[in-house]
Amino acid sequence: MSFRDPLWFAALLLPALMLWGARWIARARMRFPSAAGLESATHQSHPSWLRLPTLLRAIAIAWVVVALARPQQGLEASRLQTEGIDIVLAVDISGSMLAEDFTLHGVRHNRLDVVKDVVKEFVEHRPNDRIGLVIFAGRPYTQCPLTMDHGWLLSQLDRVEIGMVEDGTAIGSGIATALNRLRHPKTKSRIVVLLTDGVNNAGTVTPEAAAQLAKTLGVRIYTIGAGTKGLAPYPATDLFGRRVYQQVKIEVDDAGLTKIARLSGGQYFRATDTESLRTIYHEIDRMEKTTIEQPRYLSYKEWYPWFVIPAILLLLGEAVVSETWLRVLP
Repeated sequence: MSFRDPLWFAALLLPALMLWGARWIARARMRFPSAAGLESATHQSHPSWLRLPTLLRAIAIAWVVVALARPQQGLEASRLQTEGIDIVLAVDISGSMLAEDFTLHGVRHNRLDVVKDVVKEFVEHRPNDRIGLVIFAGRPYTQCPLTMDHGWLLSQLDRVEIGMVEDGTAIGSGIATALNRLRHPKTKSRIVVLLTDGVNNAGTVTPEAAAQLAKTLGVRIYTIGAGTKGLAPYPATDLFGRRVYQQVKIEVDDAGLTKIARLSGGQYFRATDTESLRTIYHEIDRMEKTTIEQPRYLSYKEWYPWFVIPAILLLLGEAVVSETWLRVLP
């Protein structure tokens, strides 16, 4: 048996106070007028019977409180399957992510804007996972630790901007920071989803060393190389302060990212446009499922009537006793 609203049990203090008060009053109260002719009647009535109406009323209130707590019994049990793993999203926010070779709703956007939009969809499809966010450029930074509060996670994602961290691409250090967030396992499956559009050129940890550490910890790394193959439009400002675009070539370390994924047991993906990036996150979402079985009751039997009916009978009994056998003389 379980109780749907157990906070009602706090009201059990009321009948306890009633019994304590009745005992205190009985000591100070004279049951009959102090006439000599009624002295014998006083001796014939045992003092404990005088508190019977209060006792019945207190028990009735206690039973009503139990009824208000909604006692229930599950009738039909089933097993509810859910999925839960620990995921750290490691996102490159170096200056090259300003390249506008991706689109959103038909409008050209920089790579980071598109990544943020796709990551939001990915998070919304993982309601049972603890997800964290690490950003990196010249050095890594934990934007959001592992959390089940995905609303807060997404609010932290919205705050990410290029320029928050000094420029550079510290892929190895970014992975190491993500692994640090996963060092205390609470789930059987832990992964890092790393997205970058460049080549490791900063940080104190090499990508290979970070990948070996991930293998030791049992953490898989899925790496994503983002960006158009070839030239990409990069925003700049001309002498007159106008926004212009320059065609620049931004190298993605396909071989290095493939090696990181292979060493850790993950997989490497290449995203050259918004649709392929979205497909990659969907594919990772499909691959990373861990089933957890939890009990679920489909229907319940309510037991509160079995407490309400006796409470009503007790109140009726209290009224009868108070008006007959233990009636107080005026």
